[in-house]
Amino acid sequence: MSVKIITDSGSDIPQDYAQQVGIRVIPLVFRFGSEEFYDGVSLNSYEFYKRLEEEENLPKTSQISPFKYAEVFKEETADGSDAVYLSISSGVSGCFQSATLAAADFDGKVKVFDSKHFCISLRVLAEYALRLSKEGKSADEIIAALEKAREKVRIIAVFATLDNLRKGGRLSSAAAFVGEVLSIKPIITITDGQVEVLDKVRGMKKGYKWMRDYVEKEGGIDLSMPYAIAYSGTDDANIKGFVEGNSDLYNGDQDIPLSYVGATVGTYAGPGAIATAYFVK
Repeated sequence: MSVKIITDSGSDIPQDYAQQVGIRVIPLVFRFGSEEFYDGVSLNSYEFYKRLEEEENLPKTSQISPFKYAEVFKEETADGSDAVYLSISSGVSGCFQSATLAAADFDGKVKVFDSKHFCISLRVLAEYALRLSKEGKSADEIIAALEKAREKVRIIAVFATLDNLRKGGRLSSAAAFVGEVLSIKPIITITDGQVEVLDKVRGMKKGYKWMRDYVEKEGGIDLSMPYAIAYSGTDDANIKGFVEGNSDLYNGDQDIPLSYVGATVGTYAGPGAIATAYFVK
């Protein structure tokens, strides 16, 4: 019996895709004012960005409760299976702690793994875990492999706007204004579970080039492992430009896994962001 793979919507894995391949994705909760939504379920990503464009205030996100985790763990282990849950980074969310509390009542049948990632870098780890499960690996073997693989995961993103960082209090209004006037685009990565700004460039094309140079400097993409691209907003012009200009990095793959940046990161990224996640060679 294969090990069940569970993650949360901080992975930006679409629910329909997750159901197709066999990954359980627990939706995070976010609120616009007093209205509550389940990420990717009661409001899909396109609808989320439409709402984000209309609202002056950013939505608030909340972690998944131990009770909800216990519900899911019970469902997934009811047939006698073991399960591995890959959590959004403990550096940005309390989900890992909540899941650990819930898993304590399942006599070792549920293993909780702190991915130290989020967005599509968590996605590629979850897809790797699924691969290991289909190969017949045990839960302990999957956790051991994930601990090694986690060190090889990279995610690079370029933000098209600074406005949401301003709204969220991550950037002053003056700095955001100057940045928008100069078309400043921050280059973002995840280091030890936390967001890190690697550089700032002027214009999205320079942002694409910076991302490409980084991938090549790191040794390129391990195409034998999962990889993905994500974008934010309701306009896909930026993602088309990035894919067309960098398809050789993916050996001309015409079916690169593509998803929206979900509410967890999209709240602060705003529209027009591009991210790529992969394992280094």
